Amino acid sequence: MPSLQLDIDEQELRFVLKGDVSSIVQNYRARHYFGDVLGASFLEDTALVPYEHERREDILRKLHEALRRFGIEHIDAGSIRQILNAYYTERDRFAQFSEKAKGIWHNRIDEKEFRAFKESVERSVVRRVLYDRQLLAAFHLAFSQNACDFSVPGSGKTSTVYAAYSYLSHLPPDDPKSVNKLLVIGPLSSFGPWEDEFLQCFGRVPNSIRLSGGMPRQERDRHLLSIRPVEETPELTLMSYQSVGYNLDSLVYFLQRGGNRVMVVLDEAHRIKNVEGGVWAHAALSLSRHCASRVVLTGTPLPNGYEDLQNLFEFIWPGKDLVKYSVYQLKDMSANRYDSRIPQLIENVSPFFVRIRKSHLMLPPAVSHEPVYVEMDPLQDDIYRYVENRYLSYLVTGRGLSLRAELTRARVVRLMQAATNPALLRQPLEDYFRAQGLGDELDIDDAEIIRKIFNYSDLTDAPPKFRAVRDIVADLVAEGEKVVIWGVFIHNIRSLQLYLARSGIESELLIGEVPVERDDVSMDDIVTREKVIRTFHDPDSPFRVLIANPHAVSESISLHKACHNAIYLERTFNATHFIQSKDRIHRVGLDPQTTTHYQFILTRDSIDEVIHNRLAEKEARMLEVIEGQEIPLFSENMDYDVDTDSDIKALIRDYVGRASRV
Repeated sequence: MPSLQLDIDEQELRFVLKGDVSSIVQNYRARHYFGDVLGASFLEDTALVPYEHERREDILRKLHEALRRFGIEHIDAGSIRQILNAYYTERDRFAQFSEKAKGIWHNRIDEKEFRAFKESVERSVVRRVLYDRQLLAAFHLAFSQNACDFSVPGSGKTSTVYAAYSYLSHLPPDDPKSVNKLLVIGPLSSFGPWEDEFLQCFGRVPNSIRLSGGMPRQERDRHLLSIRPVEETPELTLMSYQSVGYNLDSLVYFLQRGGNRVMVVLDEAHRIKNVEGGVWAHAALSLSRHCASRVVLTGTPLPNGYEDLQNLFEFIWPGKDLVKYSVYQLKDMSANRYDSRIPQLIENVSPFFVRIRKSHLMLPPAVSHEPVYVEMDPLQDDIYRYVENRYLSYLVTGRGLSLRAELTRARVVRLMQAATNPALLRQPLEDYFRAQGLGDELDIDDAEIIRKIFNYSDLTDAPPKFRAVRDIVADLVAEGEKVVIWGVFIHNIRSLQLYLARSGIESELLIGEVPVERDDVSMDDIVTREKVIRTFHDPDSPFRVLIANPHAVSESISLHKACHNAIYLERTFNATHFIQSKDRIHRVGLDPQTTTHYQFILTRDSIDEVIHNRLAEKEARMLEVIEGQEIPLFSENMDYDVDTDSDIKALIRDYVGRASRV
C-alpha cells in the first residue's frame, strides 16, 4: 500500500504530497530534484510543490515522472485524476486538431466547411477578391484561430486576417470561436494601412482607435477600461509594441472584459524575437493567454536563426511547447544548416503556420531595366578618383579587411557619396550612419581637392545623376505616370527635390523625419506619411513623384495602386532594404495588365557598378532561399552591412581591374 498521496491545493497554487515523505528525503538524488528543480519544501509528513497557474499540468507531469524515476509509490487523489484526465483528453484533441490544421494547408479540407467559409467571407469582404492561396490561408486561420503567417511581403497578409476575422465575427456569440474585436500590435507606420485595408475589405470606415505612446495615460485607460456597452466601443484597436509594456494590466482587463472576444494580431512580429527576456517579447507573451484568437504576421520570421521561432509559437499556443527544442538547441541548428534536427523542427511547427511565396502570387511582370550609366563631369571625376585612390589603395594592402571596422565602413560610405554627389563630402556622416558607429572624419588633406569639394555645388548646376533622373521622371510624368525615387543620403534626397522643383516637377518626401499620424496631438497642419501617401494615391494629386529612403519606409507601406515606376538614385550593399523597396510597388492587388518598372542610375567606373552587381547576386540568393524553404533562415543568406569581406573584396577587384586597364 503506497504511503504517499498526491493532492492539490488550488487556492495556494501548490501540489501536496502527504504521508511518509522519508522516501524522498532520504534519497539524495530525489531530494535534490524535488528541492532544486521543483522547488519543493518539506514539513514533517508533507512535501509542498508550488506551481504557476499556466504551468500546472507541466509541473504535475514532472512530479509524476520524478516519482516513477525514483521508484516512489503513491496514489493520486480524485482532484489529481480529474486534472490528468482533462490534460490527456486535451492533448489528444490538440493532436487531432493539429493534424487537421496541417491538412488544410495541403488542401485536405472538408468541402462543405470550406464552402460555408467562402460564402461567409464573400458576403462580408465585399470590396476584395481573395485569390486561392489567400483564401486557403484565411480558412486555416479561421479554423485554428491561432496561427503564424510567414508569407512574403506584399502577399496580402492584412486581407487574409480580415477575411478570417469576418468569418469568426459572424459566428453565433455562444460559439467558442466567436470574436468581435481586433487588437493589432505593430509599428506606428502600420496603423494607416490597417485602417485603409479595413475600408477596402468591408466597404466601411472602421470604428478604430490608435493607442500610441504619446497618448495621455488617462486616454488609453478610457478605452481599455471602458464600461460602455461592448457594441459601442471601437472594433479595431491599434497599438505600438512600445506601448504594450506600459499598459499591460489595462490590456489584460480589456481582453478579459465580459463581452469582449478579441483577436490579437502581432504585425511585423519579428520584433518579439528576443529570447533573452526582451521587454516587447515579455509584454506580448504576457497577453497571449487572455486572447480569444492569436495571429502572428511576419515575412522575415528568422532574421537571426531558428531560435527566433520560440517566442512566435509560444505566443500563438502558450504552454504547448510547439517547437519542442530548447533555445540552445535551436542556436546549434542555426549554426549548421544541415543539422539533422531541422526537418523535425519544421514538422513540429508546420500545422501552425502558413506561408505564401512570391511565386504563389501570380503577379504581373516586373521589369528591371538595363542600368542607365552616367559619366562623371570633370570636377566630380577629379574628386572621385582622389577619394578612390586614397581609400582603396589602403584596402588593397589588406589592412582594411582585418577591420570589419568603422573606418573601413566610413570610407565605403564616402565613396558612395562621391559617386552620386561630391557635395555630400562636405557634410558629416548622417545620423543613420553615425548610429552604426561611423565617424565623421573625411581624412583628406589635399587643399586643392578640399577646395573642389566645397565649391562643387557652385561650379555645377547639378550632379550628372540628378540630370539623368530628371530626364526619366519628366518623360514618365508627361505620360501621366507616377514615380517613386529611392535614395540613401538625406541631404541628397532634399537636394534632388529642390532640383526637380526648379525643373517644374513637384515631389514629396518619405523619410524618417516625416512623422506618422498620432491621435494624441493635433496634426492638422503637419505633413505626415499617411497624408503624403493618401494624396499620392489621389488621381488629382498635385505631385506625381515621391522621393523615399528605404531605411525609413521598408515596412507596412503600399504604393502599388498608384505607382508602377521606381528609380534608384543610389543604393547601399544592403539587399534587405533593396528587396523591401521593390515590394512597395510590386504586390498583391495589381491589375493583371500592369507592368512594374525598375530603373537604376549608375555612375560609370565607380562603386555604383560594384553595388549593382553585388545586389543582383544577393537578391538571387535570397529569393532562392525565400522560395525554396518553408521557413527561410535569413542569417546565412543576407548581408546586412556594407563592410562584409565579400563586398570589400568585390570593390577591390573592380578597382584593381580598372587600374590595370589605365
